[in-house]
Order: sequence, then structure tokens, then C-alpha cells
Amino acid sequence: MAANDSIFLHAHEAPGQHSVQRCDVCGQDVPELDASPACPQCGGLLAIIHRAPLDSMGAPVDAAALKHAFSQHCCARPAGHASGVWRFERLVMPTAGAAITSHPEGNTPLMARARVSAWAGCDGLLLKHEGYNPTGSFKDRGMTAGTTQAVRTHATAVACASTGNTSASLASYAAQAGIPGLVFVPAGKVALGKMAQTLAYGATTLLVRGDFDECLRLVQEASRELGIYLLNSINPWRVEGQKTIVLEVLQQLGWDVPDFIVLPAGNLGNTAAFGKALREAHALGLIAKLPRLVSVQAAGAAPFARAFREGFRERHRVQAETIATAIRIGDPASWDRAVRAIRDTNGLVLSVTDDEIIDAKVQIDAAGVGCEPASAASVAGVKQLVRDGIINAGDRVVAVLTGHVLKDPGMLVDLHQERRDFAQANRPVEIEASVAAVAEVIASRSGARA
Repeated sequence: MAANDSIFLHAHEAPGQHSVQRCDVCGQDVPELDASPACPQCGGLLAIIHRAPLDSMGAPVDAAALKHAFSQHCCARPAGHASGVWRFERLVMPTAGAAITSHPEGNTPLMARARVSAWAGCDGLLLKHEGYNPTGSFKDRGMTAGTTQAVRTHATAVACASTGNTSASLASYAAQAGIPGLVFVPAGKVALGKMAQTLAYGATTLLVRGDFDECLRLVQEASRELGIYLLNSINPWRVEGQKTIVLEVLQQLGWDVPDFIVLPAGNLGNTAAFGKALREAHALGLIAKLPRLVSVQAAGAAPFARAFREGFRERHRVQAETIATAIRIGDPASWDRAVRAIRDTNGLVLSVTDDEIIDAKVQIDAAGVGCEPASAASVAGVKQLVRDGIINAGDRVVAVLTGHVLKDPGMLVDLHQERRDFAQANRPVEIEASVAAVAEVIASRSGARA
């Protein structure tokens, strides 16, 4: 078991500090404003431990008061936080103050779509679409917190390794904060939409001859040796931002806990963040029970799913290959934290094939929602669990869509315009400039639907 099993700081711990960074492995505490990328004593991952929220008299704040406080922040109330992350400031970074760097982000929709629910076989399926964040993915939630910490620690530069979404987000937030950004991406393996964002926002982009895991190794070395502030999901403040996905879902549901929360899984940062959010919400009395977390990996990048089937007896690493580039990761960095999240919630880990991901994506896209391929893994996972009798048709299930449909336009063009073996392709039709030609297409499409 990890050394860091705390949920909140006790009264005698870290006097004078609202939060500390605590090593998962050895339990060493690091001051809140220390910019170390890992534990200086043993190299373990750091996690943020806060004091439980207190009122002006120093007494614990009850759940009803916290819920009321959260409800006072929304886009319609200029005096509060418009951000769906900083609405939960007391649980994310209580002392952030004027350093907050926000677009704002969050406030993403929770959607019901009959077409997707029917395909998955779950009437109670809801889609939490994180693609509605400013740069088109959930990464903005973690990046607003990580960049705010970079501002607080006077970082001279920020950096990350990325399969695309993290680099786009870092580039945007670094530009807003006025801090140079450096991104390490695997050469030839980043979707066009994500690369375009990174370049447009002005980050220095390094194309590394290797996969994501090689990029992460390199950026960690550069962070240690060159003093660059690391903003991958192993950064503990990134986790604090990403856990607000769950807090926002719970608030949107009136704090009525769903039966399952299903999410795509690559580097396992979200799995870890979701587990931390649920533990804290339960400890504070915001929720009465824990939902089951389900992490869904692509079959070609599924070391965590394999370990789950074996009871997490061994950590596995694979050479990752999948159409879902955002989760094409063979050696997940947040492994131990994700194991804890799955165990704490009686959760599940499974894998879905690329064909299953594409089938789910087609349904999501055709429902007018749209998502990048990795996002569709969550809905494909729901369908698999319904088929296996684990999710019932009437269960309330939240499937997280992590990225926008335009994150991978190349894949869409290939699927609908180039591939001749894809029966559901929606190919564009070239016509003469006449109403008769338009009528002919309408008639042919009407006949096909009939």
C-alpha cells in the first residue's frame, strides 16, 4: 500500500499551510510552493493533500454549506468564478488567489442522446462532453491548475510530453500566462488538429523520434536538469484540476450519485483524479456512496486492463498501437494511483478494439455530438458491459467524452471519404450547379434511408 493514504490534513500536520505535496511512496511532505516534479527524497509521485474546508470560526464546513458555496459560482454571476474548475477552488487550490490563469474552462454539458443510449443498450446513459473546453479537451481542467501553480512558483518555462491534447492545452495556457512553453511529441504520431493548435498558440514543438513513453522520459529528464516546470498529469496540481470533472458531474446530478462513471484510459491521470475526487466528496459528506469507476483502454494499448484481469499482481508495459491516439500509451505514469481508484470504487478495467471504438464514434457523431476516437472508448465500454450483464439497461451511467470531434480531422476524412470498405461512410457528393442535381441527391438519399 502507498505511503500516502490521507484524504485531508489533520490538525497537527503542516502547521500554517493550507495544502502540502506528499509523496505517494515514502510519505515525505514537500511545501505547497515547491516546484519539484517528484519527491526529492525517493523520486515518487507527489499528491496534493488539503485541509478540509473550514468556516470563518475555524470549524469544519458541512456538506450543505459547501454545496451552497459551489452553486454561487457560474457564468451568470460575475462576482464568482465563471470557471467550472475554480468554482471548486476550496478543493483544488485554496490559496491560488490572483495567480489563477483561466479561460474559463469547465461547465461542460451532460447530454442524453437516445441514439447513443439505444446503441449501447443503456437507457440511463449520459455523455459528459469535455470536448467543450476551450482547447477542445479535458486537459484544460488540469492545465488551468498546473499553469496557476507555475505562475505562483515564478516558473521560467513549462513543458510536457503529449500525444496532442496536452500540448495544445499547455500551449494555450502558457501563452495566456506569458510563460514560454515547450512540448515533446512523438514524430509522425500526432493528429493534425492537435498539432495545429500547438503551433498556433506559440509553443516550441519538439518532434521526438520515439513514442509517447520516450517523450515522457525525455521531458522528465529535461525538467530535472534544466529546471523547467513539468505539466504532465504526474504533476499533482494537474490532478487537482482534472478531479473537477467528477465534482461537476455530481453537481449537475444534484449530488445524486450515478451507478457507473466510465472513462477512456491512457496515462491513467483521469482515473487517478476521479478516484481522488470521489474519496474527498465522500469524506466531506457531499455524496453518500461511491459510483463504480470503469477505465476503458484500447486493445492495442491495454497494459492496465491486462493487470486488472490478473488482480493487479504485476505492472505491465506494452508497445502501444491504436487508432485512438490520445490513449496510445504503453507505460502509464499514474499506475499506482489508478489501481487505488479502481479498488476504492469496486471499479473495472476493460479494453475495446479499434473497430469497436470506430463503431461507437460513428454513433456519437451521428447523434450530433461528435468526439475524437479515444473518447468513444468509454461508450464502447458501456456497450460491452451491458452485453456482459454488468450494466443494466436502467442503470444511470456517465460516459466521459474527453475530446472534440475536430481533434482528429484526418481520421474523419479517411473514414468517410477514403475508405471503400466502410459501410457507414458519409461521402460527399459532387454535383452540377443545378436544382435538378440537388433533387436527385435528395431522392437517392431518401430511398437509401427507406
